[in-house]
Amino acid sequence: MGIRKKTKNIGEIAEGKIKETLGKAVGNESLESKGKAEKTKGKLKQAVEKGKDRFRH
Repeated sequence: MGIRKKTKNIGEIAEGKIKETLGKAVGNESLESKGKAEKTKGKLKQAVEKGKDRFRH
């Protein structure tokens, strides 16, 4: 997996976690759900890239 994609995916996961936590803290369900979705999206992309790496080697 390229370092650029890995960094981007990790950043997306972190950003989603921050939004989720902030949404919980202030009681904003919309922000919390957006954070969960973003975090899940980042994890899914990370898994796809790891799968690609396994088939390459």
